[in-house]
Amino acid sequence: MSRGFPKLLWIPALIALGLVVLPVIGLLTRSDLGQLPALVTSPAALDALWLSVRTAAMSTVLCLLLGGPLAVVLARGRLPGLRLLRAIVLLPLVLPPVVGGLALLYLLGRNGFGGQLLEATLGVRLTFTTAAVVVAQTFVAMPFLVIGLEGALRTAGERYEAVAATLGAAPLTVFRRVTVPLLLPSLGSGLVLAFARALGEFGATITFAGSLQGTTQTLPLLVYQLSQSDVDGAVAVSLLLVVLAVVVIAVARPRAVEGRL
Repeated sequence: MSRGFPKLLWIPALIALGLVVLPVIGLLTRSDLGQLPALVTSPAALDALWLSVRTAAMSTVLCLLLGGPLAVVLARGRLPGLRLLRAIVLLPLVLPPVVGGLALLYLLGRNGFGGQLLEATLGVRLTFTTAAVVVAQTFVAMPFLVIGLEGALRTAGERYEAVAATLGAAPLTVFRRVTVPLLLPSLGSGLVLAFARALGEFGATITFAGSLQGTTQTLPLLVYQLSQSDVDGAVAVSLLLVVLAVVVIAVARPRAVEGRL
């Protein structure tokens, strides 16, 4: 038996759908479908596509390795000031990406104390490199994973962990054998969102990493560059980015949802 809902909700729902779908249709009507294959297979587009996928994948792995433990601390920790810490962690969600890029630049740039420390100790200069793209993407994408995992941890049911602990399981064993399996569906959804957010990152990347073809120029940066001189090329690359994002979400997200059923 299907669950009903007030029919009046169709009106704002259709308006919301239109706000998402109609701009994409606008791109399609503006594009020259005959030139589309040539435009999206140009050397610059292919370089940007490969760089975007590679850096987004790397930043998603970093989100998992760093954001996963952070979500556990925020959800299960009993530290003073934890609410303030949570607000700081989620700050990239509300900050303009350009501000995030400036913050990274003044921390890890050549004149920032973090950048000077990296250069003095490891001989590494981070700005305007592919690694800088990964750092910028991780900065803006990690909160999407953290907020999803933290919410799942709060509703996962600590009683299972308590039972495992009373049976003599060590904390690490409880986390690995009980907590992680309960989190897998939410973890899958969080990783998909983090990857999609990293794929579309623009402001922090161009501020902190620049826009160098083959090194730091991802698809969003290429769209911006082409929009200044080649509108048809910008539209074509925009459609490529839209298709890539839709494929990622459509393929990966249903599997994450099925894990909850």
